[in-house]
Amino acid sequence: MSNDVIIVIPTYNEKENIIKLVDEINKFAVFCDILIVDDNSPDRTGDIAESLKATKSNVNVMHRKKKEGLGPAYIEAFRCIVKNKDYTYIIQMDADFSHNPRDISRLLEAAKRCDIVVGSRYVGGGAVSDRWGILRKFVSKFGNFYAKFIMGLKVNDCTAGFKCYRKEALKSLDFDRIFLNGYGFQVQILYELNRNNFKICEIPIFFEERTKGTSKMNLNIALEAFFSLILIRLKDKFLKR
Repeated sequence: MSNDVIIVIPTYNEKENIIKLVDEINKFAVFCDILIVDDNSPDRTGDIAESLKATKSNVNVMHRKKKEGLGPAYIEAFRCIVKNKDYTYIIQMDADFSHNPRDISRLLEAAKRCDIVVGSRYVGGGAVSDRWGILRKFVSKFGNFYAKFIMGLKVNDCTAGFKCYRKEALKSLDFDRIFLNGYGFQVQILYELNRNNFKICEIPIFFEERTKGTSKMNLNIALEAFFSLILIRLKDKFLKR
């Protein structure tokens, strides 16, 4: 693997999506390496990833022993990647086609002017799938408003999972501080990077609802984020890190 850009894709039971996703990435972003991080998927996504690795020179696989969630999967991958001097940009994206591989080049273009690029549903030109109901749209928008307000961020889509980082930004992080999962992880990593004075910008994307597989979002993840963000903010305020 020798490209300047690496795309990290966490997987858990994504056998219906991962082959097509890798093919689409290689169609629109052939200049990128791909790291699939599998949490020991019962549907053998990890085995499929290994078969992709055997036939595609830009694919590698990280196998984790058990399902621990999105945050720990990304953190383990990021720890390894920042030690590799060959990469300048690290992209994170979902395995379920919520994020369009066509937008990878747009993230990288924006990364020329800022340190972290967020593929945003909630800036001008951004949108979400019509398959989202009114309640889900409300919860998402409220959650992002809450995270933006509590954490003091100037980002409209704090919970976005489609991002591009300059390696220098990720290297600045104390990964031991980042303990949240799911949506909370997405917010916490932006918060830490903002505290480290890196420039964050957003570009509009269309967020598509998955058509295959099962969403990993649940009430526990949402509640974890809701309460933990307040505790993080209060702790940093009073301890003045």
